Amino acid sequence: MAEHHQPRQLQIHPHRQQPAATSIQKLRDLFSEKGPSTAQVLTVVTLVPVGFFLLLLAGLTFAGTLIGLAVTAPLFILFSPVLIPAALTIGLAVAGFLTAGAFGITGLAFFTWTLRMMRELLPEPVGQAQRKMQDAAGHLGQRTKDLGQAIQDKAHGP
Repeated sequence: MAEHHQPRQLQIHPHRQQPAATSIQKLRDLFSEKGPSTAQVLTVVTLVPVGFFLLLLAGLTFAGTLIGLAVTAPLFILFSPVLIPAALTIGLAVAGFLTAGAFGITGLAFFTWTLRMMRELLPEPVGQAQRKMQDAAGHLGQRTKDLGQAIQDKAHGP
C-alpha cells in the first residue's frame, strides 16, 4: 500500500508588535485615573527612605570591606608561610574533633538502641543477668572486705 504524502505548507502571519509599555505607563495603569490611594502614598513615603538607608549601609559595608582587604592583603602575603599551615592545622584539628564527636554520638546511639532492643526481646533473661551481676558484685565486695580484715589482723596479730 503506497502512502501518499501531501506537501506541508508553512504559513507565516506577520504579527503587529505592541510597543513596550514604559514604566511610567505601568505606574499610570497601577494608580488608575483617580490617583494613588493614601495607603499607597504612605507605603512609598515609608519604604523609599528605608530602601535608601539600606542601600547606603550596603555601600558603606562594601567600602569598608575593600579598605580592610587593601590594608590586610600585604600582611597576608608576608605572613602566608605561617598563616596557611596554621590555618590548615587548626582546620584539621577542628574537623578531627567534630568527627570524633560524631562517631562518639553515633556509637552511643547504637549502644542505647541495642540495649533497648535486647530489653524488648529478652526482658526476663536480662533482668536475671542483672540480678546475678549485682549478687556477684556484692559477693566480691564482701570477699574484698574479708580479705582486707584478714590482712589487718595478720599485720597487728603477733
